[in-house]
Amino acid sequence: MGAPAPNVGLDRLYRETKWTLRQFAQEVNRIGTERGTPLRYREPSVHQWLKGHLPRPEVQPVVVEALSRRLQRPVTHREAGFSSPTDQSNASPGTVEGLVDLGRQDMDPSRRSVIGASLFSVALAVPNWPDVVGRMEAVQTGRTQRIGMAEVDMVIAMTERVSELDDLFGGRHARPMAAAFLVNTVAPYLKADAPEPVRKAMMSAASDLCYLTGYMAVDEGLQGLAQQYYLKALQLAGASEDHLTYCTTLRGMSVQAVDLGHGPEALRLADAAAAASPQAGPRMRAFLAGQQAHSAAQTGDRNVALLYLKEAEAAMEKAESREKAFGSYDPSSLHYHISQVRHELGDLPGAVEAMKESDRLCYDVYRRTRVKERAMLGEFQMQVGHLEAACATWNEALDEYPLVQSGRVDQRVQTMFGLLRPHLKNPAARALYERARLVTPASLLA
Repeated sequence: MGAPAPNVGLDRLYRETKWTLRQFAQEVNRIGTERGTPLRYREPSVHQWLKGHLPRPEVQPVVVEALSRRLQRPVTHREAGFSSPTDQSNASPGTVEGLVDLGRQDMDPSRRSVIGASLFSVALAVPNWPDVVGRMEAVQTGRTQRIGMAEVDMVIAMTERVSELDDLFGGRHARPMAAAFLVNTVAPYLKADAPEPVRKAMMSAASDLCYLTGYMAVDEGLQGLAQQYYLKALQLAGASEDHLTYCTTLRGMSVQAVDLGHGPEALRLADAAAAASPQAGPRMRAFLAGQQAHSAAQTGDRNVALLYLKEAEAAMEKAESREKAFGSYDPSSLHYHISQVRHELGDLPGAVEAMKESDRLCYDVYRRTRVKERAMLGEFQMQVGHLEAACATWNEALDEYPLVQSGRVDQRVQTMFGLLRPHLKNPAARALYERARLVTPASLLA
């Protein structure tokens, strides 16, 4: 057997520390003693690690901890050239480490690793609620950092701000910000000492941020990356016993699947979200049933789709009679689902009318959604033969399109160009086409 390859990752981290080999060994020994497992490493051992010989499995977390403390940022096993830990307690190893690795990929401006993870998988194993509830690795920190509800509230507030940016401008710029926040702030909080109620609240807040980051990855068309964020959201929601985010994430995964044309998988996920939602209030029930209706319609099951749609409408009526809700599932969202169900079932005029109503009811702050769905409405109008109405709708979408950085919206604009090209002798179509060319990135015009 030949000599192992040098550990490039560990060597890079070692150079970043500016330690000598002796200082590296001393810090590993110190942390080992701190954890109750005294170590006696010296310079030759560290030299062998850098050359590719792995420390013993029980020592690898100590090496990673030493590097993390020195560099004052989370360092993962993968980053240090080690395999992920598999012997931690509580049955869910690697949640925090996996989150850091995932976020680091997403922060990479070159996106090389992200692109490699961008394929949607219908074979993805999605954990059930009993598989994740209350489970997360026990993290030995050895640090003095301690967090309270103030840090939880800060994560919640940051998530709300990022969500607002996403609604207004799309996810392309907001998602890397969220990834950096996950890596640099939230992951260390998840490893900090805290009273159990605070620890659970932090995991819940992190789960919600992972869900949002996954949603923004969908918006950019990075489907595999989105699935990875969604899985982290499910794990953290289970660990914190946060049923709401668990169900919301499953529903988000269903939305992703149905938009990609995977009807049976979308329905499975939508049904799982509904089944995992105990004692759902009327607005939550409408939120879940609307997605079940869309998914069932895509599978061609007309009766089930209409049954779920009726349930969503009744639940929304009950919810609206109690209180108007801003920032959650609302009548505009319901009419979007009505439009999608009608479109899947072949009722094109009905789909157009419902999408118009959705647009009329859409709050101003949801710019990205408005531009995307106006572009979709233009497509529906073209399908029923209303060329000039479609052009008018597309012109409204173009009014705000330059303000939105969204892969899904870009895709709709490309579809618009394709639908317009056969009709360029029509003055309205020609004028729209020329206007669109002025505001569309050159990369989308090829």
